[in-house]
Amino acid sequence: MSDNKEMNNIDNVTEEAIEAVKEAEPDDIKAKEPLDIKNEILEWLESFVFAMLIVQLVFIFVFRIVMVDGSSMSNTLINGDRVIMTHVNYTPERDDVVVIDSEAANKILIKRVIGVEGDKVVIDYNNNHVFVNDVQISNEHIKEIMRDNTMYFDATFRTGDGVYEYDVPEDCVFVMGDNRNDSKDSRSIGFVPVESLMGKAVFRIYPFNSIGSFD
Repeated sequence: MSDNKEMNNIDNVTEEAIEAVKEAEPDDIKAKEPLDIKNEILEWLESFVFAMLIVQLVFIFVFRIVMVDGSSMSNTLINGDRVIMTHVNYTPERDDVVVIDSEAANKILIKRVIGVEGDKVVIDYNNNHVFVNDVQISNEHIKEIMRDNTMYFDATFRTGDGVYEYDVPEDCVFVMGDNRNDSKDSRSIGFVPVESLMGKAVFRIYPFNSIGSFD
C-alpha cells in the first residue's frame, strides 16, 4: 500500500519542482555553459584599453614624467634619473625641487627653490652659507663647499667680497642647484617667473634601485 502511495507522489512531481531542485544544486555540479574564448578575450582587451586610458589621462592632467639632464642637482638627482612631476594647482614653496621651462637658459631645468617672492636671499661664499630673510638654511643637500665664480654670476647682486644679495620680486622665485659649483640657476640666469614653473618633482621612478621620494 505504501509503495503505491510513493509511486503516486513521484507521478505528481511537476516540472517546476524539478527545476527548483536543479537551482538548489551546488554550483560545481550544475551544468556549465561552454566558455566563449572570443568574448573573454574581447572583454579583457576592453578592460585593458580602459585602464590605459585612465592612466594616460592621469599623467596628462595630474602627473608628468621628466628626465634629469645634467649634474646640477647631484647628489639629490643625477643625470638620467626619471622623476614624476605634479603640476595641478601648484604654488612654489621654499625647498621644493621644481621643473622649469627656462626661456633664459633655453632648456628645461630642475632646481631647488631657495626663495619665493618677497624673500631676501644672501649667499656668503666665504663661510659656505645661504641665508633667507636672515635665517641660515641647511647645507644638507649641497654636494660640496660653494665657490664664488665671479666670471659666471651676475655681479649686479654682489655686495661685498664673496657675498651676494638677492631680493626676490613679485611672482618670481630664486632657485639653485644642489651641485652649486656646476649649476646654471638664478645666480646667472636671474629670477625665475612663477609662470615658467612646470611643476614640482615629487618621486623618482628610475633607476629602479633608487625608486622613491627625495628631499
